[in-house]
Amino acid sequence: MNPLDRVLSLSIWQGRAMVQPLGGGMTNVNFRVQGNIAGQRRDCVVRIGNDIGVHHVLRFNEMAASRAAHAAGVSPEVIHHEPGVLVIGYVEGRTLCADDFADPGMLDEATALVARVHRDMPQHLRGPAMVFWVFHVIRDYAATLSAAHSRHMPLIPLLLADAAQLEAAVGPIDMVYSHNDLLPANFLHDGRRLWLIDWDYAGFNSPLFDLGGLAANASLGTSAEVRLLTTYFGAPPDAGLWRRYRAMKAAAALREMMWSMVSEVTSDIDFDYVTYTGAAATRWHEARTALEDC
Repeated sequence: MNPLDRVLSLSIWQGRAMVQPLGGGMTNVNFRVQGNIAGQRRDCVVRIGNDIGVHHVLRFNEMAASRAAHAAGVSPEVIHHEPGVLVIGYVEGRTLCADDFADPGMLDEATALVARVHRDMPQHLRGPAMVFWVFHVIRDYAATLSAAHSRHMPLIPLLLADAAQLEAAVGPIDMVYSHNDLLPANFLHDGRRLWLIDWDYAGFNSPLFDLGGLAANASLGTSAEVRLLTTYFGAPPDAGLWRRYRAMKAAAALREMMWSMVSEVTSDIDFDYVTYTGAAATRWHEARTALEDC
């Protein structure tokens, strides 16, 4: 059954539902649906997607994280779920882009929202919980690329050696519950406040991964990074924290690049992964150079 037919066949609709495709999904196919559910007119997002083992995406985990995120007040409600389908409330607002985070006020608001995720979501999480350790993911991606005879195979020894150096530089960590995919497009602003969506990769992790991932994906400059860390930790970063953060930022950029490399050979979603790999490689090189300058 194609994704559109799957949406229309859901038993929750009472009468005719109006469906509009939503672009931008890189691990799901998404639709905006307006229809009657349990006697109420609802505006929803329907996410169609199965488990993606090569990316460590398990839909039971996405659902549990989505429910905890709503309970913590950071994400819209879960309206319905069944295997391969998640229906959540639609947020009327705009999707952020990297340039939005150049505004100090928006960066502060996003940092506060991320801190709320880390602090509050574990209080609402139920059932089994996953760990997202970026260096394990990188090693697993390398094995997947080798098995698929990817065009990137000559780079694998270099990428694994770099990951080992970064893991040593990160050192011991604190652990929080993290989003682990802080692309600018996963932040929505409704005119009053920010929301955070798409919990495919949620799990326990170092807070530095979310902070470094946001900085890498939004191309933050050094002064914005200092502001990010100062706002999150309540004090300017010392030399040790600065280096650990920079190492995790480089690891986040490396994982994003390898995610796209793997998607090139495994995904059937209509998305230009080759171009995305190139852009992610630029962010990785920038983050790696910044760490070397510490």
